[in-house]
Amino acid sequence: MEIIGKLDSILEPVVGKSAKGDWRKDSFIIETNDQFPKKVHITYFNNKVDINNFKISDEIKVSINIESREFNGKWYTDVSAWKIEATQNNNNQNNNSTTNNVQAPPPVFEDDGDELPF
Repeated sequence: MEIIGKLDSILEPVVGKSAKGDWRKDSFIIETNDQFPKKVHITYFNNKVDINNFKISDEIKVSINIESREFNGKWYTDVSAWKIEATQNNNNQNNNSTTNNVQAPPPVFEDDGDELPF
């Protein structure tokens, strides 16, 4: 799945140790571009991706996995990033280039008046 929006904030990383070694969990908040914008908390482990390549308010596209798990009768949902990239809009702003998003007009049909439409 993918989610597109503006980078709202980068949270402090959480670090720890386990039997397999040291681990690090980073997280950030993205705000969607919907009519009613929503903020989504996204995490990633052990520097699989690097959100620090972006700055606050950059528009990004994040490839995510969503997973829920049950613990003691309660359900917890994680949104994990596995790829982060700048959107086309953000690339254009960074390169100071502009594009015109002009759509082609719909095709024009001539009305002969003698023909039935079916």
